[in-house]
Amino acid sequence: MRRIVRKRQLSENVFQFVVEAPHVAKAHRPGQFVVIQLEDEFSERIPLSVADWDPEAGTITLIVQVVGKTTRMLSLRQEGEGIAHVLGPLGNPTDIEKVGTVVCVGGGIGTAPLHPIARAFRRKGNRVISIIGARTKDLIILEDEMRSVSDELIVCTDDGSYGRKALVTEPLKELCEQGDVNEVVAIGPPIMMKFCAETTRSFGIKTVVSLNTIMVDGTGMCGGCRVKVGDEIKFVCVDGPEFDGHLVDFDGMMRRLAAYRPMEQEKDHRCKLELVGNERRGE
Repeated sequence: MRRIVRKRQLSENVFQFVVEAPHVAKAHRPGQFVVIQLEDEFSERIPLSVADWDPEAGTITLIVQVVGKTTRMLSLRQEGEGIAHVLGPLGNPTDIEKVGTVVCVGGGIGTAPLHPIARAFRRKGNRVISIIGARTKDLIILEDEMRSVSDELIVCTDDGSYGRKALVTEPLKELCEQGDVNEVVAIGPPIMMKFCAETTRSFGIKTVVSLNTIMVDGTGMCGGCRVKVGDEIKFVCVDGPEFDGHLVDFDGMMRRLAAYRPMEQEKDHRCKLELVGNERRGE
């Protein structure tokens, strides 16, 4: 059992957990992820990005958005409680090279895994321009952290409630037009990553995306995370999670992600989750 050391609510449905995981913290690199299992036996396994880690303290930082049963149950856990299993680090680390100017684009919860990647690019000597966006001000996360690892930070909201009223692709296109962008890293909702890749395609700028697909074991055995990249079928857990954004079949990936949505939205399923929450609050 891995103990939750600290818990902080970042927005209505986004929570930050600092979790004891000494072996993961020691070996983790930017771009990698973990798979967690809340309970023993047959509870669901889900992949989560790692926002930060501390090898000396033996902890990793997870930022979790409530989107289904397991993330909702995790959101109800408190400091001192535990997570049965934390498997990782998984996937391949980000290829961090000195290339010149790197634009890091984060959408919503995607800003969490982007933070250590932006930090690593800057430590390598690159000029880092970060663009973070969300639907509204309340959904912007890690603004201070991203500012601290960036030479320039652009904040966008869809409704204009904070920062610039724009989609993240608008400032990205402007930066590309200035002709001083050597590489782009985009992490966020699939539709955002798709259009970031479409924005940079005509400029011929290398664009890396990090995919968060349906995943079970995280070792390439189940095949649940398969995605088409160019003419090949790849497995996100072992071949990724990062791929050339210009080659990813985002439409196919989004269809697979939507496969279990009706079950997540079943009336009985929601009622059970409410019961779990009530039990944990002693109601």
